[in-house]
Amino acid sequence: MLKQVSIFVENKKGTFQSITSILQEENINILGSVTNDSAEYGIIRMIVSDTEKAIQAISQMGYLCKATDIIGVEMTDEVGSLNHLLLELTKGNISVDYTYLCFNRDTGKPVIILHAEDIFEVENHLESKGFVVQR
Repeated sequence: MLKQVSIFVENKKGTFQSITSILQEENINILGSVTNDSAEYGIIRMIVSDTEKAIQAISQMGYLCKATDIIGVEMTDEVGSLNHLLLELTKGNISVDYTYLCFNRDTGKPVIILHAEDIFEVENHLESKGFVVQR
């Protein structure tokens, strides 16, 4: 199972750069990232090379963060791949909370990161349908 770092931050200038600076100082690579914001606060979600080390370093700088279980599904880079994945999730009556994209550095293939309510159920469903789930 993959883990992501979820960081809860004030929506103000320079915050994202502050986070990336902490990770750089700790020699932690960002493999995938997405930000969501509102008027006052936001969530930065990241797949990083060392989740526990990242959480410790970011927390020590006063940011609220946690590890979250997520699923990574390796895809082919062709028209309709994402639609095929979402169709299988719909057929399985699985609701997805959010998605974002990163890449498998070894194969160069896109990896869809997704979060859903029952991660284990979703992993099993996707693997039974022939999808490659990242661990």
